Amino acid sequence: MTFTVIWKPSAADALANAWLNSACRSEVATAADDIDALLRVRPLDVGVSAMLNSRILVRLPLAVVYDVRLEDRLVQILLVEVVPGE
Repeated sequence: MTFTVIWKPSAADALANAWLNSACRSEVATAADDIDALLRVRPLDVGVSAMLNSRILVRLPLAVVYDVRLEDRLVQILLVEVVPGE
């Protein structure tokens, strides 16, 4: 089953800012692409359960909070944060 992944406008803005402010923009772009790909095919098998119906997925240097709507086959990314790597 394939899901549609949408980014809340504030999450898309945060992603753009993360990319603009990154010393390694390719890492941010790759992480965002990986997040999209994982959430399209198995949003409930990746990440960890968070508050209420939300989940958190980390692909360094990004972490996202997202909701899954099974009945609509929709994943909405609500929040994006840059997390420090190792």
